[in-house]
Amino acid sequence: MVFSILERSADQTAVSLEEVIRSLRWNGDGLIAAVAQQHDTGAVLMLAWMNEDALVETLATQRVCYWSRSRQQLWRKGETSGHRQQLVEARFDCDGDAILLLVDQVGPACHTGRPSCFYNVVHGREVRVTGNAGDFV
Repeated sequence: MVFSILERSADQTAVSLEEVIRSLRWNGDGLIAAVAQQHDTGAVLMLAWMNEDALVETLATQRVCYWSRSRQQLWRKGETSGHRQQLVEARFDCDGDAILLLVDQVGPACHTGRPSCFYNVVHGREVRVTGNAGDFV
């Protein structure tokens, strides 16, 4: 309901964050897709999942926290690697089923050591690895 109201609202209309979080369209596992984007270049860094606890923690601390589906626990980006994401701004999409995180990425975003997880590029009938996220920003 909140997102249908926001859809018809004028610029600068405000609703409470708590109301928006309650209205998010969590999937059957209680998760929502979160896309991380470098705030100053626009480079798309990664896609991960958040549960409500991860989202609330991220907004409270400004350090991005995700839900690890493989480990079934909160995953504070960079906790072991040092490759942290500092939240600059969070945005919700028009129907409340995805989050865009504008971040300041420290170090590579991908566990492979690449700057972005999106390094496999379709070229005709092939997929080629690109070494630089800037190749497709």
